[in-house]
Amino acid sequence: MSADRGGELLTIGAFARASRLSPKALRLYDDLGLLTPAHVDPYNGYRRYAPTQLERARLVAWLRRLGMPLARIRDVCELAPGAAAEAVVAYWAQVEADTAARRDLAAFLVDQLKRKDTTAMTTDSTPTPGRSLAMLPHSLKGMGGAPSAAGTDRGLVRPVNQDAAHAGPRLLAVADGCGERGEQAAAAALDALRPLENQDLTGADLLGALEEAARRAHRAVQAAGGASGADGANGCTLTALLRSGSRLGLLHVGDSRAYVLRDSGLFRITHDHSVVQSLVDEGRLTPEEAPHHPDRALLLRALGYGDDVAPDLQLLEARPRERYLLCTDGVSGVVPTESLAAALAAASTPQDAVRDVIALAHDAGAPDNVACAVGELA
Repeated sequence: MSADRGGELLTIGAFARASRLSPKALRLYDDLGLLTPAHVDPYNGYRRYAPTQLERARLVAWLRRLGMPLARIRDVCELAPGAAAEAVVAYWAQVEADTAARRDLAAFLVDQLKRKDTTAMTTDSTPTPGRSLAMLPHSLKGMGGAPSAAGTDRGLVRPVNQDAAHAGPRLLAVADGCGERGEQAAAAALDALRPLENQDLTGADLLGALEEAARRAHRAVQAAGGASGADGANGCTLTALLRSGSRLGLLHVGDSRAYVLRDSGLFRITHDHSVVQSLVDEGRLTPEEAPHHPDRALLLRALGYGDDVAPDLQLLEARPRERYLLCTDGVSGVVPTESLAAALAAASTPQDAVRDVIALAHDAGAPDNVACAVGELA
């Protein structure tokens, strides 16, 4: 029997041996339209392949060994050799970038686990209160007595400032409003969190207190217009850190971000709840492409939408001489991580750090509102 594609047809077993793909994999690739047999018997369903299909099959096998998603392999296989080579180069660059990010996350997690192990063998101590400065109307002693500061800026393009920031004795927070009443939504969210400053919390209470505060903030945003604006799309993001002793509770909803600066570098400790981040997670978009994607502003989670809110909550072990940065996407969307790390490390005080981070956003064109809060552990 001769194949339409040339040469003697091979059984699925023979083709599997020649291509180094299993019959199970070949059946899957047929179902996905990735590697269609040259002939399928209409009576018994036996698949037969042409020898000329071996080149495509081997390419599929190699790309799978690289870990490339099947949907992306299909696209690569349809390209001319030169364009396919460029696609593989782009994919591998993404893999290396993702690996570097995971390496940083692994280092952060190892550091966290070691800290928990050390903490279990020692007694928590209360930090000594110190003086502080803030870019707010009054002086603050933030993060349990260590300095903190917060600031916002309208940016260079937006007509109004819908971002809000807070730096207090125990609490750092930023919120990014959206919609016709986004400014009121962001302010309402932070107002709902401020009572946390006066609560006497143990480390075990932190996450429960933050979860309840997130619900209060959600209701407050809705009351401020979270579901009734002219465009029906008012709401806000919310990212906050609450300190009790040597522990920090992290609350996160949306695409504002939290970072920690340690001796080993700057670590991002939040995960964006956005359409673009979901595309990056699925391998359909590279981290480098994300800031320029047309849907970069679309959120999967935010305060003010639906009956309830589902925040990310984490408990962190804090150490002296660490700096924490909370910022809206008006910062993270335009300022490279390396520049943020350099600014945080070089600033003498949190107030200087906030000023320098806002200046970096301006240097990058400040196309969005800007808000950030910086706290350090003395």
